[in-house]
Amino acid sequence: MTRVQPEPPEERPPHGASIVGGIDRDSPGPGPFVMAADTLEGNKVVDPAGDDIGTIDHIMIDVLGGRVAYAVLAMGGFLGIGEKLFALPWSALTLDTRRKCFVLGVERDRLKAAPGFDKDHWPSMADSQWATSIHQYYGISPYWEADRYDPWDDKRR
Repeated sequence: MTRVQPEPPEERPPHGASIVGGIDRDSPGPGPFVMAADTLEGNKVVDPAGDDIGTIDHIMIDVLGGRVAYAVLAMGGFLGIGEKLFALPWSALTLDTRRKCFVLGVERDRLKAAPGFDKDHWPSMADSQWATSIHQYYGISPYWEADRYDPWDDKRR
């Protein structure tokens, strides 16, 4: 018997991305709860209206914390030239298993005004002020606050 999980509540999970769509908990193999990062890179990202925004270019891991910190969204450009990159807090995304894409709950105009970077000038993702500002921009609590983990605590290094 196949069980399908109902749509999740509006509340976001404390650490990760939400998942919507048909979810078969009894299906063999990985996904959608545990997936290889490289299978998600290149996935389309859409806005709440379903319009294409860009694609997942990289998935950034918080090595000390042992979790996904950011998805890097690539937007615009042609064949990688002129592309603008954006660090998205992982929990700002929703994986839509039906449409096989991620949904970012931000309108395109707000995203265009977001702090971004290009492939040759990455921000210092280890800078706590930068990381906090990115989470604030998207209205997401920083992932390290949920379990009182401080990725910038020098005692852990």
